[in-house]
Amino acid sequence: MTTKNTITGAGSPEELGRTLMHEHLMVGYPGWESDTLRAGPPADEAFSVCVDRIESIKAQGVTTMIDPCPNDLGRDAEFIAKVAQKTDFRIICATGLYKEAEGGAPYWKFRASFGAGADSIAELFINELTEGIGTTGVKAGIIKVATGHGQVTDYEKTILQAAAIASKETGAPITTHTDEGTLGDEQQKILTGHGVPAHRIIIGHSCGTDDHDYHMGLVNGGSYLGFDRFGLDFLFPDEKRVSSLLRLLEVGAASRVVVSHDTVWCWRAAPIPDPKMFEELAAQWMPTHFIERIVPRLKDGGATDEQIDTMLVENPRRFFAGDELPALG
Repeated sequence: MTTKNTITGAGSPEELGRTLMHEHLMVGYPGWESDTLRAGPPADEAFSVCVDRIESIKAQGVTTMIDPCPNDLGRDAEFIAKVAQKTDFRIICATGLYKEAEGGAPYWKFRASFGAGADSIAELFINELTEGIGTTGVKAGIIKVATGHGQVTDYEKTILQAAAIASKETGAPITTHTDEGTLGDEQQKILTGHGVPAHRIIIGHSCGTDDHDYHMGLVNGGSYLGFDRFGLDFLFPDEKRVSSLLRLLEVGAASRVVVSHDTVWCWRAAPIPDPKMFEELAAQWMPTHFIERIVPRLKDGGATDEQIDTMLVENPRRFFAGDELPALG
């Protein structure tokens, strides 16, 4: 794609600048609307929180972020657009579907029982990439897919196939969710097997493991690795994320890594029952965390300013432009 869709219109990949590749303004797990006791924050409060988060990363020189919330996790394109317009900030949103265990699988599996398979889902993705999300006029700029624990389920394979169809039809790139840094190699195999060039794929949450051989398998397979959960120590410690990333930088793989936090700024309803628990989590799990706290640790470990800029600026540009990956090193 020579252009990319942002929440407020199309633009050039060269305009992206310093980019966080995986953050969420708002998430709602399927079923949130059934919790009539807990509706989540009022719209004006959520809007204020998101504007504040955007301003905090703008102060760090960040000029673009991707919100890869899939269709079935409470995505609200109009809300994202209002935040983008208020802050004069580039946000790229996604079309896609989440993993079977925690996404909208019952609806899509029911449709499939009447013959609506991957082509039907791909039709949705394509429409949201080319025409817009519902009646909002907002066009998605990336496709989001996901897998869960242990194996890629048949349902998830169907979503991956649909994503491949839509990516080939529109030229849109794909970003993924993995659990605990697993199955990224299977995602890569399935997507490329359906014709998606490996360099149009980010294997998300690759930082959920410190298995260097796993990381290098994805690198050698030609995709980007999402080191995009910095600050989520309760899932996997930043200490191991930093050491794993430094090892990749040492072998010349800076051109294969994009970075972010997977922060959630507002929740629909209250999936975390204790507000204090979320507040404690959010003390570190903030979209400013990588630049403020992780970059100094990377530099202490030998990372260069050029490598940091490669991950924050050059790799997002190249990914959305669809340029081939450079040689390692």
